[in-house]
Amino acid sequence: MHPDLIAGLPIKTYGFCMALGFLAAWQVLSWLCRRTGRAVEPLSNLLMLMMFSGIVGARLEYVREFWDREFAANPFAIVKVWQGGLVFYGGLILAIAVFFVWCGVRRERVAPVADLFVAVIPLAHAFGRVGCFFYGCCYGRISTCACAVAFPRHSPAWGAQVSAKLIPETAPAALPVLPTQLFEAAADLCLFAVLLGIFLRNWKTRPGFTTGCYLVGYACIRFSVEFLRDDMRQRVGSLSIGQTISIGLFLLGFAFILVSLLRSRAENCKIIGPTN
Repeated sequence: MHPDLIAGLPIKTYGFCMALGFLAAWQVLSWLCRRTGRAVEPLSNLLMLMMFSGIVGARLEYVREFWDREFAANPFAIVKVWQGGLVFYGGLILAIAVFFVWCGVRRERVAPVADLFVAVIPLAHAFGRVGCFFYGCCYGRISTCACAVAFPRHSPAWGAQVSAKLIPETAPAALPVLPTQLFEAAADLCLFAVLLGIFLRNWKTRPGFTTGCYLVGYACIRFSVEFLRDDMRQRVGSLSIGQTISIGLFLLGFAFILVSLLRSRAENCKIIGPTN
């Protein structure tokens, strides 16, 4: 756990990882725009707008969930985003809303533009999860597994274990927990590689197909990782709020894939024409 990138300087590792993720996503998006013959500048501006709105939405959702515990006594802490405390699904929802407004104002077809963006989102998200690891949030369950890590004193895992009386306040570190942040980062990188290939093969003939694959793929990743996490989260019955949203995203993604395939088939039938 290294919340400060360089000791003595006000540069947080979490914010640095987020910046690297945005830069990497922008580079890949620019390359995809050139490959598909789209103008880079408008979509680069949209990417920056979505990333900003994503941070705002992710922070607002985190504040909503943990207002009593972290912010009621110190509302100014809300703006300290660089110290961690974001909920990805909150950011995704607000970024999607901004995306639809942008497409409506510019009269852009939603599916082709969405395919471009979802192809790079997992790359930025992977960097963000590495930042979570350095900050110590989004940690996993206590484990004796060889890959388990012991976060130091005053880390979120240490604080939660002290509160639960699993360790004394004098403990120099938390009990070893699963590094679920790195699990999800690795899964996001794999999803990015798969989506990139899917996009390059289908962007012309199946608009919306890559978007559906992203929604289904990430929903499966998040739903699975949530079983391994042990940080405080809201519950919806026996599921976490993240798993509940994942189910909705999975169904939405499946609908995108189905509609894309049906439209592609209809277009092929028009081109080929009726047969005798």
